[in-house]
Amino acid sequence: MSDTKPLSLYVPEPEFRPGDTPDFSNVPIPKAGAAPRPPVDVDPGDIRDLAYTIIRVMNREGEAVGPWADMLSDEEIKEGLEDMMRVRAFDARMLMAQRQGKTSFYMQCLGEEAIACAFSKVLKSGDMNFPTYRQQGLLLSTDYPMVDMINQIYSNAADPLQGRQLPIMYSSKEHGFFTISGNLATQFIQGVGWAMASAIKGDDKIATSWIGEGSTAENDFHSALVFASTYRAPVILNIVNNQWAISTFQGIARGGAATFASRGLGFGIPSLRVDGNDYLAVYAVAKWAADRARAGHGPTLIEYVTYRMGGHSTSDDPSAYRAKEESTSWPLGDPVERLKDYLIKRGVWSDAQHHQMKEMLEAEVAEVQKQAEKNGTLHDGPHSSPGTMFEDVYEEMPLHLRRQRQEAGV
Repeated sequence: MSDTKPLSLYVPEPEFRPGDTPDFSNVPIPKAGAAPRPPVDVDPGDIRDLAYTIIRVMNREGEAVGPWADMLSDEEIKEGLEDMMRVRAFDARMLMAQRQGKTSFYMQCLGEEAIACAFSKVLKSGDMNFPTYRQQGLLLSTDYPMVDMINQIYSNAADPLQGRQLPIMYSSKEHGFFTISGNLATQFIQGVGWAMASAIKGDDKIATSWIGEGSTAENDFHSALVFASTYRAPVILNIVNNQWAISTFQGIARGGAATFASRGLGFGIPSLRVDGNDYLAVYAVAKWAADRARAGHGPTLIEYVTYRMGGHSTSDDPSAYRAKEESTSWPLGDPVERLKDYLIKRGVWSDAQHHQMKEMLEAEVAEVQKQAEKNGTLHDGPHSSPGTMFEDVYEEMPLHLRRQRQEAGV
């Protein structure tokens, strides 16, 4: 008889399940202002600790402290608050539109607004984002027309993508927003390749790639890090760790690694973790990474620690796999409320102004929605001609596609 015990696999389990009372008191939250701010030409090996801590600027008293603070004026911060509130108003309106049958699908970024909105402020004209589906703030914090976003969500006659993409998969080369890929983690290899091409051409444009923490388990994530580190591509590699990948908690993708950011260390890439619900910290870290890329020092990997407050999409019911109070118990709080409190503490904002801004933005989104609905919705109104499916594939349409189009009568 053998004394060897049967083998078994370890399957990570979330700490809380539906019906549990979440308790995050044991989650280590580093003190705001404690993380050092290194020079952009720092050797990656000298800042290994930044892959294991969380860079924070705003403390619990609503003050900005430490070496990553004081990079934005009060007016710039108020603009950031408005951007986040606009995204939140937009999300709420589009979620309602989906429930009313005006579109088939929608994905909110509720609780994650600070990440894209703050990041957009460090980009320059010509830089290119390779986003996933929760970076609508990259567009809504710029001059990209909101009506075009809603037209695309509705797949109506004015949809700039002519109904060829899923709702919320926007695309705008002029605004540095590469077509969203539904195959996750492709954004990393696409962004690295684009950044390498920019460097080969001797251009001064950088690329930024975006994935969720669950996508770090994909092969493309690792392939991208090989090329980015080997050729020192001018790219910022962003991992939005919102704790849940669809219905799977982040521990499944993270495995035995201490953090997602730490995975960049094995490739010699500077890797940082930042409080994704701290607008000021996100801006400071994003600017550091952008300055590093523009100065020719290569890639940076950033993990944003945040929380997905809503469902994965309108097709998802998060109450089936996570505790009801988990989102409200999350220790890093609400990014909108935190920035509001900071401005009030500074004496440049008030609850009355905040309420007025909220009403103004809700009215703005409602008015733009009305404009878009004049062009139709998914189930009511005109749509792009089915014939457009044959266009924009080849520079000159080949004979077999012409024949198919004729046979289809479109």
